[in-house]
Amino acid sequence: MSDTDSLFTTLRQSADPDATAAIEHLVRDGSDRALNRINVLDFAGKRGLNEERAIAAFLHAARLGMFDLSWNVLCPSCGGVLDANATLNTVDRDHYNCAFCAAGYEPMLDETIEVTFTVNPRIRKIAAHDPNALPIWDYYHQIFWSSGVDLPDIENFARLIQDVTLDSVELPPGEKALLSLQLPAASIIVFDPVTHTAQFFDVKGETTRDRQHSSLIFDKIGGQTGTTTLQPGPLRLAMENRSEVRVLPAVWVAADPLNALIGKRKPFLTANRLLSNQTFRDIYRTGTLNIDQRLKITSLTFLFTDLKGSTELYERVGDLVAFDLVRAHFRIVLDIVASAGGAVVKTIGDAVMATFPTPEKAVGAALRMREAMDGLNAERQGENLALKIGIHEGPCLAVILNDRQDYFGQTVNMAARVQNRADSRAILATGSVVDSAETAELLAAAGLKPESRRYALRGIADELTLYAIP
Repeated sequence: MSDTDSLFTTLRQSADPDATAAIEHLVRDGSDRALNRINVLDFAGKRGLNEERAIAAFLHAARLGMFDLSWNVLCPSCGGVLDANATLNTVDRDHYNCAFCAAGYEPMLDETIEVTFTVNPRIRKIAAHDPNALPIWDYYHQIFWSSGVDLPDIENFARLIQDVTLDSVELPPGEKALLSLQLPAASIIVFDPVTHTAQFFDVKGETTRDRQHSSLIFDKIGGQTGTTTLQPGPLRLAMENRSEVRVLPAVWVAADPLNALIGKRKPFLTANRLLSNQTFRDIYRTGTLNIDQRLKITSLTFLFTDLKGSTELYERVGDLVAFDLVRAHFRIVLDIVASAGGAVVKTIGDAVMATFPTPEKAVGAALRMREAMDGLNAERQGENLALKIGIHEGPCLAVILNDRQDYFGQTVNMAARVQNRADSRAILATGSVVDSAETAELLAAAGLKPESRRYALRGIADELTLYAIP
């Protein structure tokens, strides 16, 4: 048995069999391109796999050394990869510039940081393991644009991009090139995806026959070099590569055809979703963030639970029986959180703090928890364990607290206070949760109508409208 066969045998013991079979088929028969920066959501969708099980399977495969994770900082406009990192804790800048779009962005875990998987060289060697040897359009296709950009296959991409390209060149370190171009009356961008260097030409006015001149230097600093106004007509563009790697500048007409080629998007695995995945938290318990990192999340849903009357339970049935009941309750809550695509951040006494990437996932988990607790009480012959559940959604910070990955901010505090006001039956949620279109659809399908009521929350000056899900 080969090492790869042995690893797949091990993977089948911990991951979903359908997802494992699909990964094995990909490794053995997929193209090189298909094994580079794999978009797990796209992978699952095309094969009819459950997304959560596919994510878990790739995480287990990465733990076995079969795949390498990449945490890529994206430009939210063009979808270009501004920075690729082997770990999240090396995303250490609070601002990233996209030379292609001439704009700057703050990294956001749920919007601009994707997580992809690339096959490890010891499992299978692919062309992208040596990006400096890739042909120019393969580099753009596989390295510069993210897995969230819905590009045509490489053959069609290479053909279509020629329609918007005036010229392109492969320039080794220390080399120079001189391009002779005929400029149309349009916006022109010269862009190199390796050093992330750009030069913009605003071409307008009367056509000239006089040769115009411009120059561009590529170095390890990169970045936008500004906009120059030129006339339609001949241009001699001098380029010099002062970097230590090959550069791949192309001259494009920045118009609708280019936007149409790179403008389509598809869902991708965000860093936020991965941090809210139970399998990820179980495998990568430490080292996800640095202690001084404060990464922003635009929207994360928090679910807090707590057992009502657990102290009286210990007094009524004794420590051993009560402990078994509480432990059974924890198994229910933790299993439902994981299967619903969430993750348990921590337990505090009899309470659980969990996160979900979207509100409807949290609400769906809460409904299942309530039903499962009813079943547990019936199974234990009427021991009335009551679970109080509160849900809130909003922005927060991902941080390290007490040597573990945690979350900080008003949204977290609010979610805990909402749970404190919940009773033993109704699930209590904020407006941002029930106003979600997906949550409304879920509740309507279950025949549930949230009931609004004003509540005073500790530490909050004004009363708030909360919604009880009966």
